[in-house]
Amino acid sequence: MDQARTTISKIFNGEPRSYTRFNLTQNMEGDNSQVEMKLSSDMDEEVGGNGVGEHMNHHPRPAYTSKPNQRSPRSICFMGIGILLLFIIGYLVGYLSHRRTDRAAPSCAEALSSDDSDGSAPIQTVPSLGWKDITALFKDKLSTANIESSLSEFSIADHQAGSAGDEALANKLMRKFRDYNMNPWTDEHFVRVQDPPSSGSNKITFRDQSFSESGFLSYSGTGSVQGTLLYAYYGQMDDLRRLQDLTIDFNGKVLLVRAGKISFAEKVANAAAVNASAVLIYPDPADYSIGEGTDLYGHVHLGCGDPYTPGFPSFNNTQFPPAQSSGLPTIPAQTIRPSTAGRDPPRGWGNGGLQKYKLGGDDDLVTVEVNNVLTEKKIHNVFGVIKGLVDADRYVVIGAQRDAWGPGYAKSTVGTSLLVEIARSISEMISKNGFKPRRSIVFASWSAGEYGAVGATEWLEGYLSSLNMKAFSYISLDGVVTGPTFKASASPLMYDVIQSTLKEYYRTLIILMIFCNRMEPMTLSDTAYPFQAFTGIPSVSIRFTSYPFFGTMLDTKQNLDIKVSYSLSALVKTAGEIAGQMALRLVHDHLIRLNVEKYTSILRSNVALINREVIGLQSGRVPKTLKMQWLMSALGSYSRASRKLTSNIQNSDLGDFEQCRIINNQIMGVERDLLSPYVSPQISPFRHILLGSGSHTLGGLRAHLTAIKEGSASADLDLLKNQFALTTWTIQSCANALAGSVWEMDNEI
Repeated sequence: MDQARTTISKIFNGEPRSYTRFNLTQNMEGDNSQVEMKLSSDMDEEVGGNGVGEHMNHHPRPAYTSKPNQRSPRSICFMGIGILLLFIIGYLVGYLSHRRTDRAAPSCAEALSSDDSDGSAPIQTVPSLGWKDITALFKDKLSTANIESSLSEFSIADHQAGSAGDEALANKLMRKFRDYNMNPWTDEHFVRVQDPPSSGSNKITFRDQSFSESGFLSYSGTGSVQGTLLYAYYGQMDDLRRLQDLTIDFNGKVLLVRAGKISFAEKVANAAAVNASAVLIYPDPADYSIGEGTDLYGHVHLGCGDPYTPGFPSFNNTQFPPAQSSGLPTIPAQTIRPSTAGRDPPRGWGNGGLQKYKLGGDDDLVTVEVNNVLTEKKIHNVFGVIKGLVDADRYVVIGAQRDAWGPGYAKSTVGTSLLVEIARSISEMISKNGFKPRRSIVFASWSAGEYGAVGATEWLEGYLSSLNMKAFSYISLDGVVTGPTFKASASPLMYDVIQSTLKEYYRTLIILMIFCNRMEPMTLSDTAYPFQAFTGIPSVSIRFTSYPFFGTMLDTKQNLDIKVSYSLSALVKTAGEIAGQMALRLVHDHLIRLNVEKYTSILRSNVALINREVIGLQSGRVPKTLKMQWLMSALGSYSRASRKLTSNIQNSDLGDFEQCRIINNQIMGVERDLLSPYVSPQISPFRHILLGSGSHTLGGLRAHLTAIKEGSASADLDLLKNQFALTTWTIQSCANALAGSVWEMDNEI
């Protein structure tokens, strides 16, 4: 063996030093590169001096040629034995290394190792709890007994935003989150809200009879106005057009409208658009079985958040210049009792629940006096977090409104209690059962929700630049149980996760599958709307609904129990299981379960409607140079990019952490990239081109085409061309981002 080692040493370390030159022709770059292979025993000369940098800059020495050594047969034999031994040792080392690699194959479930330079920190992995184990654990933890306890604990009579009751609930939540090791924190805002007059009341005077109304609409125009009363059904634009067809003039009229169909804010905005002087809103007995003496409460800001800090947060608004939301109405608005409302409506509108309606005559004068006062309040949002093991900086947010005008049992108490119970259940799964989510879950309790999601919107405005990069879903628990009928409104990206959750939970109840296929559109009155349309975070609101007492002092536990046939805790548990399982699915899977192809069909249907309008107008009103080619091209780009990403997902290696991260980033960006970058959040906060509102949306583009068709004074061909260009590039930009790296983009446009 000594002779063998000596012979091998001579082969690799023999004197003199040996150089061998050879060429690699026709390499990948297409040139004739020369490669020098150098065999040397003096490693100090190769890496001596100051290290790698010097080695790379080492000047080449002339090549020496060596004469072949004369080898004896015995030397050749020992040389062969040595080479064989080296081969066997190398094979064994490679085999053992390969086995270790197989046993410890990396996956998306593995956490990144510690940044410590010594590399001593172990790599943590997500425990191998199967999905069935996770859902079974969660259902077991979320018990009706605990839900009933929380409902009792968080039910108080007075918890209007900024009140002592609201602050007491916030402190309770802080303690709960701290007990669950959720690192709680608060978010403080100074907001301006409009409350009822501190002394006296708002008044309605009709035919010399005065009515004092306890209900009110926050952010109404104030003052006293007089006009002819005109019944306008629900106050929708279609209702107003029908009255216009009857040659009725709206100027100076006070519109009497029924509650329902659309939000209070939309009713008032529609009335202002036709030059009405004021709006009275009442709950018709045909729609609301709440008694004729019941007052209604709400707000009429056509937007979300503090309207006096539009587009920016109310952390301390003394540092900001005076500003005002474009969604604030200038005309007075007031709710009235059904007993105050009281001629037959136009045919087709029905008789409703009242014997008479005031369609309006020249002698039907009404005076509306609104004396609401503007006040500043300090509010607190409360948060807790369950951190993920792999992607801790990516999170789903679960939120619920904490405040209410009155008892607000269904409006806020149920959602707040369920928020706490979902947090407790998942925390226990982690501390007692070893569950580790890949991504994080943030639990949020909002204040000032009754004024138009003020607390939530101010938080979004304060952290917009980070939230729309990190938060990938929002689940709203507001009004989560108000009846026996399941409904949901959501981003199309979330349809699949909702459907899969319901199919999994209600395998035998086909009726709920039908409800799932009839998803409701998300509207301005939905508390999840600012997350969706302002921030670009895919959102969902789930609820068991059919409840008339929202916005009244009758929203009590007793009335809710009657409405749900005294099965409240069971329904709350069911709602909690659905919401919780959606959240767990979103933070558990390697790839975030949001389906980017869902927007393809929605974009296609909108583009088809626009194309039909353009074709109809090209006969004269619209120049033939206005073509649909580029908008259709952008649609095609999105369709191809979404299909490609779906294919990449199906063929992805879930063991490739970096690939999972890249795909998830692409998925997370879709909703955000559908926000128009060409409008100001301060002027047009709901920038989503499909779900938002304004001229930048596809709906706004269709409305402008309709205005041109009708010869409206607001029609502007140059503005229309601008709308086409900006809408087209918003879709194309979204497609480009979805395609991946810049070298993969479809840039034919």
